[in-house]
Amino acid sequence: MKVFRLTKAKYAGELSGIGAAKFGNRWNSKGIEMIYTAGCRALAVTEILVHLPTGLIPKDMMMLQINIPDDMNMQVLDTKILPQDWHVFPPRVATQQLGDAFVLKNRYTVLKVPSAVVKGDFNYLLNPNHPDFERIKIISQEPFGFDVRLF
Repeated sequence: MKVFRLTKAKYAGELSGIGAAKFGNRWNSKGIEMIYTAGCRALAVTEILVHLPTGLIPKDMMMLQINIPDDMNMQVLDTKILPQDWHVFPPRVATQQLGDAFVLKNRYTVLKVPSAVVKGDFNYLLNPNHPDFERIKIISQEPFGFDVRLF
């Protein structure tokens, strides 16, 4: 399976959950390492855009294409267990606890979760602490420029 990650060029050469651990996000608490990826390029872009101040055009970005082996163990989040307000901003502690449990239990390498930004699309969270994580590879990196009409 191919997934995508839009990131600053200086971080493009590695897959690390350190950035997510510094701040926490929808699916992880501060201190929990996790790598956020998207099921398609457009979702990767959209997930970045919602966090930018209006009018700021990011520069020096790279689009990563990442290969997750087809036989990789993946957990699919049961959306029935999500609270009704799971998708609001700022993120709820309940969704962070679900992602934290995924990492801390360390049973799966990938967690498929719904996008809070684009209903019907999915993000794939990677557990960098799982023993099988080393099988996940960046297969391409391309400079990415945002279309100014988005801003």
